[in-house]
Amino acid sequence: MHLTFDQSADLARLFSLLHEEDEERTIRLKVGELLLRLTGSDYFASFVWDEANRRFARRLQIGMDDANLDRYDRYFQYRDPITPALKQRAAPTLVSAIMPRADFVRTEFFTDFLARDGLSYGVNMYCVDGEHHVGDLRLWRASRRGDFDTDTVDLLTLIRPALSRALAKARDRTSPPGVPAIRLSARQQAIARLVAAGASDKEIGRRLGIAPTTVRSHVDQLKERLGVARRAAIGAALAEAGLAEGGGTAASKG
Repeated sequence: MHLTFDQSADLARLFSLLHEEDEERTIRLKVGELLLRLTGSDYFASFVWDEANRRFARRLQIGMDDANLDRYDRYFQYRDPITPALKQRAAPTLVSAIMPRADFVRTEFFTDFLARDGLSYGVNMYCVDGEHHVGDLRLWRASRRGDFDTDTVDLLTLIRPALSRALAKARDRTSPPGVPAIRLSARQQAIARLVAAGASDKEIGRRLGIAPTTVRSHVDQLKERLGVARRAAIGAALAEAGLAEGGGTAASKG
């Protein structure tokens, strides 16, 4: 496996951040940002397997469309011809190793889900703690870049043990059952709920007595904390984290 100077620096940053005591969503998102550069990927998604409900949940994404991923949550993950096999392997595996490309590009999953965002070639990795799934990484390239190679598999294999440990430790640091793992200040929760209700920055600012520019800054921070790219996805992420109105309370001071 050959790394350029920039790739070596990114890899060092990646291992360094795995020693920080971040929330697991933050870890997955930061690792995803670095892996996009390290592997020449265009898109990143990450989920955690929900064994109780037999589905992938707690999604994060970079470069993909949240509305399309909503369709994955509702429909396509139950008609996915590749991910169950990739999850069973757990170790970094190219999508092309699971299904011949000529067959793959004719599937509903490819034509009606992946191709809508331009995803063409993929590689998945699943992190585990014993028998427990603690998070996955899904990297995709546009067709112009071509498929991933063994260097990508080797790189992901190198980081997988440390990432698995970091995610397991982050899980163990989370709050007791019923208390959301993501902690937002009372102000952040108020803004997030107003955003989810469709309020504009100006309206939120008027109701909370702050400037619209301050609201925008909070919204940007919320998107990062909740692991979403679009304002419209804040409401769903808030509910998934258990912080929607009537959900758990995890407000911190601030």
